[in-house]
Amino acid sequence: MKQAFRLLLLLAALGFLGLNQLLAQTPSTGQPVASTTPLPLSLQQAISYALENKSTLQSVRLNEKVAQARVGEIRSAGLPQVNVNAAVTDNFKLQKSLVDFSSLGGGGGVLDGTTLTQADLDRVQRGEVVTLAPAYTPIPATGPQPIAFGLRYAGNAAASASQMLFNGSYLLGLKAAKVYEQLSVKQTQQSEIDVAEQVSKAYYSTLVARERLALLARNVQRLDTLLFQTQQTYKEGFVEKLDVDRLQVQVNNLKIEQQNAQRLIDLSVALLKFQMGLDQRQPVELTDRLDEAMVAAERSNLLSLSEGFNYSNRIEYSVLETQRDLAVLDVRNRRVGYLPTLNLVAAYGFTGSDPRFGGLMEFRGTSSRNERGFANQNWFGFGNVGLQLQIPVFDGFRKKYSIEQGKLALEQVNKGFTTLQQSIDLQRVQTQTSLQNTMDVLANQKNNLALATEVARVAKIKFQEGVGSNLEVITAETDLRQAQTNYYASLYDALVAKVDYNKAAGTLYQGKK
Repeated sequence: MKQAFRLLLLLAALGFLGLNQLLAQTPSTGQPVASTTPLPLSLQQAISYALENKSTLQSVRLNEKVAQARVGEIRSAGLPQVNVNAAVTDNFKLQKSLVDFSSLGGGGGVLDGTTLTQADLDRVQRGEVVTLAPAYTPIPATGPQPIAFGLRYAGNAAASASQMLFNGSYLLGLKAAKVYEQLSVKQTQQSEIDVAEQVSKAYYSTLVARERLALLARNVQRLDTLLFQTQQTYKEGFVEKLDVDRLQVQVNNLKIEQQNAQRLIDLSVALLKFQMGLDQRQPVELTDRLDEAMVAAERSNLLSLSEGFNYSNRIEYSVLETQRDLAVLDVRNRRVGYLPTLNLVAAYGFTGSDPRFGGLMEFRGTSSRNERGFANQNWFGFGNVGLQLQIPVFDGFRKKYSIEQGKLALEQVNKGFTTLQQSIDLQRVQTQTSLQNTMDVLANQKNNLALATEVARVAKIKFQEGVGSNLEVITAETDLRQAQTNYYASLYDALVAKVDYNKAAGTLYQGKK
């Protein structure tokens, strides 16, 4: 028995460990499973993938479904409302009421004989039938008496229905719900633009890091060749050992820089995957290439974009317009609170009672008779139909102050347009200036890179021909690496400035048509 129990525990532990490993290898909900095949990605493909798989964006899209459900909820208030209810009550202590039967009149006290008059005798002698009226003693005044009405067990079952005929708030609520749904869509578009911006910057960062690493690899290869040639020359006695050591230091430093650049690429790729919502284990292959012509084309379009700018191109402005529409509908909804409401109502059901619970459950109807032949009904039907009209008369000026609040909220939204327009104008000027400056810097750094490359080439030739010094070569190589670093940094700055300008101009991402 003990061995069997230990075996069960061992199997359970193995199963738990296997489940943990399976869970560790399972990607998060909604995330595509990673594969070993590199995923080719252009910038547009990376943005499209992020728009479909970014978890934060998927969460924002759920707000659209919430808004749609909200519209359905509001619309359902105008449809017929039908309810069915049933109840059974045990009146284990019936409520009593005081009743004064002496005040009800009618009836008499104790029978006290009758009175026979001469006229009655004469009528009898003529052969007529005479009915004598009995005489009663006066009823004593007993005062109110406690009486219990009803039976111990009672039940009811009914169906009720109502239909809204007129309600001003409901009609405006439908319009507001549709506008609210539009607002949720625009908020999703705003989040999509933010995702497109983040993916674009991460993609460009990876491209720049990759190109810089390729350039460093060429630099290492060139210096390795120069170091080998210098070592051979040293063996022949034409250069000093110091010249070899200086080049060796440069090669070592360049290889360390190359390793750091590789780690930077890994970090850039990881950031890109995060911004895309891609599994970190999925290898990717970026298919786009850096091209300054892309930035130059944006520079040539600056003037035309500035002249044809429309504030509605900015999603923030469009969202504010929708919020203004909601504020207008809110004021109208507060005003229609003064209008009456009209509803059609109807109900049909049954009520029953009986001294016994079992008797209540017998559901005796109109055809029921007891053993003596008397009616024995314990359930009775009822039904009604009518109109309910509610007219607001006075509410202590509550609606008046509510309307004032709605108007002030609308005024705040309208003031927001001025603030937003000024902010957009400032962003456009800043991003346009930044783009122009970074492109000017890029052009200068490109020229510096060309000059530094030429100086390094000439210094190498002079050193190999024996008319230049080793120190001159090392200085030229250092200047070249600095020029390369400055060039790629300015190129990345220009690409980021282009993304910022497109976002400010409202052209970064237009959304799905």
